[in-house]
Amino acid sequence: MSNIADIAIKLFGNNNTCMCGGAHYICLNCEVCRAIDKDQVYNPEHGVASIIDATILKATATDADVTTLCNMANEHQTASVCINSHFIPLIKSILTGAVKSCTVINFPLGASSKEVIQAETQAVLDAGVDEVDMVQNIGALLAGDYDTSFESINGAAKLCIAKEALLKVIIETCYLNEEQLIISCLIAKKAGANFVKTSTGFGTAGATPENIALMRKVVGPKLGVKASGGIRTRAQALAMITSGASRIGASSVAPLL
Repeated sequence: MSNIADIAIKLFGNNNTCMCGGAHYICLNCEVCRAIDKDQVYNPEHGVASIIDATILKATATDADVTTLCNMANEHQTASVCINSHFIPLIKSILTGAVKSCTVINFPLGASSKEVIQAETQAVLDAGVDEVDMVQNIGALLAGDYDTSFESINGAAKLCIAKEALLKVIIETCYLNEEQLIISCLIAKKAGANFVKTSTGFGTAGATPENIALMRKVVGPKLGVKASGGIRTRAQALAMITSGASRIGASSVAPLL
């Protein structure tokens, strides 16, 4: 396995020791220090439903499809309902209890400019969304343009922090080698994200327990780790949780319970 601490030092310098438990060991001087925050890990007392982001992102989704998903989320009290931003007003009018509204930006390709990402983030926050799932700039990351990768996330993170909205950064693990996955997690954490997330569901592969375990090791306990893509059974969900996931993205809730 790649040495996470060595990668962090190469990227950010040999700083003070971190206080948040990440395997990078050095302080990343994150946009928000989360060292005193509570751990973002699964609590079995709350049940699996409490960490599911009930999701519908297909191009053919209709108001009726989204309403059905919201009703299912309300019944089971999932963590959130995740939809394309067109549906934000609809889900805000339906969701009850603790179920949050969630949308996606820079989705699914991760290829928008920093300026477009920031404008899109502001638009969905102005629409009242509670959580934002953002695809990292995959092309920049693969090209080694880490400044652009960081700035794209950091611009969105600052807006989310100001609105007290949760930001989850989609790494899209299927396109990355181990070192690139580690770098992606480090950049997302430093930039101010609340979560790192495996997949859009539109890539060549979804979540694996191995990737979840590595992501959790990199970011430590203070950030959330979301497994998404191809999780359709309770056994798969539990495997992700055991590996360190604290959120699950799924289009159907009941089979996971």
